[in-house]
Amino acid sequence: MSISAYKRTLREMESPRQIERRIMAGITGRMAEHAEAFDTAENSFERVTILGAGLREALTDNQALWAALKHDLSLPGNALPPDLRAGLLSLAIWVEKTTRTVLGGKPGVRAMVAINGNIVTALNETPLRRSA
Repeated sequence: MSISAYKRTLREMESPRQIERRIMAGITGRMAEHAEAFDTAENSFERVTILGAGLREALTDNQALWAALKHDLSLPGNALPPDLRAGLLSLAIWVEKTTRTVLGGKPGVRAMVAINGNIVTALNETPLRRSA
C-alpha cells in the first residue's frame, strides 16, 4: 500500500477527535520521556543537553499542535460550547508561555505533560450526546 493510500485509509477510519488524540498522545509521550530529568536537572548544562536529546523537537511539535488548536478554537463556526472553548484557549496560551519558559531553561515539562494527558483522556472518552 502506498503512503498516500495508507493516509487516506487512516482518515477514513479515524474521526477528527481520534486523530487529535493520537497526535497529542504521541507528542505527550515524547515529552514525558524527558520531563522528569529536565524538570529536576541541577543546572542549565543538563537542561540544554536534554533539550538537544529530543525534548526541543517534542516541545516544538506540542506548540505547533496547540497553535493549530488555538486557531480552530477561535473560528466562529467552532461547535464546542463557549465555556469549553474559552478554557482550551486559555490552556493554549499557557502552553505558549510555558514552552518559552522551558526552552529558556526553566522547569515546566511535567506540567505540560499533565495537561496534555488530561486532554488525551478527555478525547478518549465518548462525547456526551445532547438531547434534542
